[in-house]
Amino acid sequence: MFSHLMIGANDLDASKKFYDATLAVFGYDAGVYDEHGRLFYFTPKGILALTKPINGEQATHGNGSTIGLAASSPELVDEWFKVGSENGGVVCEDPPGIRGNDDRQLYLAYLRDPTGNKLCATHIIKK
Repeated sequence: MFSHLMIGANDLDASKKFYDATLAVFGYDAGVYDEHGRLFYFTPKGILALTKPINGEQATHGNGSTIGLAASSPELVDEWFKVGSENGGVVCEDPPGIRGNDDRQLYLAYLRDPTGNKLCATHIIKK
């Protein structure tokens, strides 16, 4: 459904450190800068991009927004959380664990990136 996701970042070098480390947990390559200084992570299914806002204002996170990242196991969710916490991520929400009910269960972990964008690594346990 989506081709890419572009989010704002105030410190692209700090963001690159965070995203390079956390996305490597899922097997993705390090981000690359384009000629405009934007940072891109290319995957077979889409692109994650980070940029300083073109209007010159500070980047801000979306209140109520969360970017979900698919993980193939609870162990990868835990590793993503650990690596992210060690590379500029800020812990938010409850600790990593199972959420849901009898019909659907997810193993989740939440972090904020260096700009404050909220991310959630998610593994579907039971649909």
